[in-house]
Amino acid sequence: MASLWRAATGLTEKADDHDGVEFWSNPERTGWLTKQGEYIKTWRRRWFVLKQGKLFWFKDSAVTRASRARGVIPVATCLTVKGAEDVLNKQYAFELSTRSETMYFIADSEKEKEDWINSIGRSIVQHSRSVTDSEVVDYDSNNKN
Repeated sequence: MASLWRAATGLTEKADDHDGVEFWSNPERTGWLTKQGEYIKTWRRRWFVLKQGKLFWFKDSAVTRASRARGVIPVATCLTVKGAEDVLNKQYAFELSTRSETMYFIADSEKEKEDWINSIGRSIVQHSRSVTDSEVVDYDSNNKN
């Protein structure tokens, strides 16, 4: 059931679900964050890699082609990224929200927190579903003057 839920929400724990993204090469952003577990709500320090609209996490920072991600979040499924110190009562905390879930992270400094929020926010905008030509309403074609 959990895998069905993950498939429906676009979230996945599958280590090989990187859609051909070469996460080991020239990422947009990398760094250590403390992440709350999905099922057991303990806090664990993980190495995060943001590249091509996907936020991967690993156990350690030595990421190579052979590395297996512990998880990945497609940022196109995310609606907001914002500070969450007041929610968690923890310094340098931020949250990443989808329609169905809010994930919490803790950075090592205020600057790191702001840099992650900015990078993820930029990626959300770049990779979110944009309006396609077929969805654009041509109001002029309805006016037969």
